[in-house]
Amino acid sequence: MAKPEITKDILIEELVNNYPFSVRYLMEKGIRCIMCGEPVWGTLEEAAQEKDFPEADIEDFVQEMRQLAEKADDESTPENKIDVKKME
Repeated sequence: MAKPEITKDILIEELVNNYPFSVRYLMEKGIRCIMCGEPVWGTLEEAAQEKDFPEADIEDFVQEMRQLAEKADDESTPENKIDVKKME
């Protein structure tokens, strides 16, 4: 099954489940995407807007995470993935 494309409209749960690196990336930007072991609900755009990031920054996040996803696909192993469903 193909991974969803990283867009500003991707649900945080989908982002975290399909792109484990996104947890660290967003935390470094000041956006919490996991609280109490559960993914935050809503979209990437909504989470960024809650932290007052302008639209240009949100678009930058999308582009940077797309680039990281390409690199991560090359280096991805099952051990490096976070299974959000197991955290429930």
